[in-house]
Amino acid sequence: QVKPQDIDGLNHTNNTVYVKWCERVAWAHSVALGLDLDVYRQLDRAMAITHSEYHYLQASREGDEIIAATWIVEWDGKLSMRRHFQIVRVSDQTTVLRASVRFVCIQISSGKPRRLPAEFIAGYGPAVIAN
Repeated sequence: QVKPQDIDGLNHTNNTVYVKWCERVAWAHSVALGLDLDVYRQLDRAMAITHSEYHYLQASREGDEIIAATWIVEWDGKLSMRRHFQIVRVSDQTTVLRASVRFVCIQISSGKPRRLPAEFIAGYGPAVIAN
């Protein structure tokens, strides 16, 4: 639900709030696939954002109930993946945001790109949905 602190000077949800919602739903999806922050740290690997596009289609306002979803649409099985996001206002089923985010696997300790570990392939790979 859109909270008072989510509202900006234009009296609608601030764009940075949508980005945070997308981050939260992406993490929830990763955790559901068995890939939480502890696993990332144990493997010294993470999926880091390299490119993002957010399309703000409609405004949401204080009190609006929203639903946020994500799914993986591209997966090379070696280094990168892309997620799509959709945020819908429940009251009228209007899509208020669509987004696309590309991730690359990095070594946490160095920040450098690295091949996907077997655990990422086993977790993320079966979750890919054709675009």
